[in-house]
Amino acid sequence: MRANACYERQVSMGQELAKYMVLCFGSLFSIVDPFAAVPIFLGLAGDQSKKGQARTALQASLTCFAVLTAFGLAGSLIFNFFGITIPAFKMAGGVLLFGVAVEMMNAKHSSTRTTSEEQHEAETRSEIGLIPLGLPLLSGPGAIATVMVLAGKARDVEERAGLHMAILAVSVITFLTLRSATFVARVFGKTGLNVIGRIMGLILAAVAMQFILDGAREAFPHLLG
Repeated sequence: MRANACYERQVSMGQELAKYMVLCFGSLFSIVDPFAAVPIFLGLAGDQSKKGQARTALQASLTCFAVLTAFGLAGSLIFNFFGITIPAFKMAGGVLLFGVAVEMMNAKHSSTRTTSEEQHEAETRSEIGLIPLGLPLLSGPGAIATVMVLAGKARDVEERAGLHMAILAVSVITFLTLRSATFVARVFGKTGLNVIGRIMGLILAAVAMQFILDGAREAFPHLLG
């Protein structure tokens, strides 16, 4: 009986970990949205050689991975330093993400990811993979907020490791997508990329609302419990 109970508990923990990792990957992939970065990548790096574009794509992906990993690790320290509660950050992050999601569903480029001034300035930079592609296009405020909220939801070391595995997976997919940006743009076209963006926006809107609801329940357990 004890062995069966232990086995069932392990299975339950494994299922919870799997659900958390799926949430992390889906949330991060939707907010990073490498397909939405393809037109901007081609606009900034389209005149580079294939080798140069691969190098720029690697820079952008590594920057995204480094920034999101840093905030995933330092999330609790930042909360403590500024005296921010996790429920408050969940609600604030949810509101920010919902605004980004609405713009994505309307096929508009969100100004929280990168502004026209930043894109114009990037045309004179040699390391465009770092700025503005890596930061803030891929790892902007929305992505940072998502990572910090997910880090706050992690209950143990396994789930925190799962979050960083999701960050790594999204960064690798982002690199592969940007490295093949010309092919991706040719296959999907402008309309196809907009459709993908709208789908990602819908998923992100649902995630944002869940963040808001979770934060509200934790902040007001007696009212919304």
